[in-house]
Amino acid sequence: MTTAQDLAPSFEPQPTPLALLLLGREADPKSERGVDCPGDLPSPSDPDLVERARVAKEKLGDKVFVLGHHYQRDEVIQFADVTGDSFKLARDAAAKPEAEYIVFCGVHFMAESADILTGDDQKVVLPDLAAGCSMADMATAEQVAECWDVLTDAGIAEQVVPVSYMNSSADIKAFTGKHGGTICTSSNAKKALDWAFEQGEKVLFLPDQHLGRNTAVRDMGMSLEDCVLYNPHKPNGGLTDEELRAAKMILWRGHCSVHGRFSLDSVHDVRERIPGVNVLVHPECKHEVVAAADYVGSTEYIIKTLEAAPAGSKWAIGTELNLVRRLANRFAAEDKEVVFLDKTVCFCSTMNRIDLPHLVWALESLADGKLVNRIQVDKETESFAKLALERMLALP
Repeated sequence: MTTAQDLAPSFEPQPTPLALLLLGREADPKSERGVDCPGDLPSPSDPDLVERARVAKEKLGDKVFVLGHHYQRDEVIQFADVTGDSFKLARDAAAKPEAEYIVFCGVHFMAESADILTGDDQKVVLPDLAAGCSMADMATAEQVAECWDVLTDAGIAEQVVPVSYMNSSADIKAFTGKHGGTICTSSNAKKALDWAFEQGEKVLFLPDQHLGRNTAVRDMGMSLEDCVLYNPHKPNGGLTDEELRAAKMILWRGHCSVHGRFSLDSVHDVRERIPGVNVLVHPECKHEVVAAADYVGSTEYIIKTLEAAPAGSKWAIGTELNLVRRLANRFAAEDKEVVFLDKTVCFCSTMNRIDLPHLVWALESLADGKLVNRIQVDKETESFAKLALERMLALP
């Protein structure tokens, strides 16, 4: 029988320019912001990197708290004090007020959330400012303000409650709070939408169309016709006033570059290759992928489902590759076969920018008394964003 360990080498992409970009080892200055790091990074081939990270972290002691998102590389995760999804990590940071420095090994919007929830005397550091999120970047404050004008002109803005996914910028969270809305995670999206429909007749769901559509249709019994897709790059969002008035869910045209790659063909192919396989996917996947899967849930749900799975079971996971590979290695010892849903390598390219050289540079800089790459949200934005987050925390 083919085991997860046997398949492990297939997880590794060949060192082509594209693969190196996906791994975060190359840069594309024409399409990425902030790719230059303000400092001298150690060489990635430095054999002493692990020891240097250990020494710097030990020198900082309780002054530093390192957060590691599930999608990070193993070389970074080994230095995390806690691991988890974005909101869990932000709350973990808030529960550690004695830590002067919060080093967030994740992406930009996650570090912003940590800054919003932590104390004024705590400083949040992102080891590489180029670690962004393509989904979060698909909704800018200017675009969302223009969308609200469109809804106002259509005469429905007063009926609309914004619900923004955690994977959004602080500006979008602030917009949501200012307009009476709430934030959601992939775990509590249905609860957030239930609450929103108690406040108004329609929801503007930002910025991930797939999570919004899947929650509305799969979990709440709506139809696909109840959902319309607002495209910020088209006049009036590409929709007529009549379409906006008829819709219950106004979905922002955004998506995750990782989860959006999985297709219905991926599901059919893995079922043919591995008889009896269980297909387990994240709700950021396309609707047809979610509909064809056996199990659907957040990153934490995926991990817990595999923990509870019986020995000898087979699983194809539709989420980020670093996590899938880590789970494959972890559960191989329990005779659980875990494979990546698609044959194509699918790292989160910006998440992968937090590598060991960047982490070492950040930790050594802090140990030397030099604050680098601080992520700081202005007070007005923080106030409205926190209001939206507090509404989420008050959900049943």
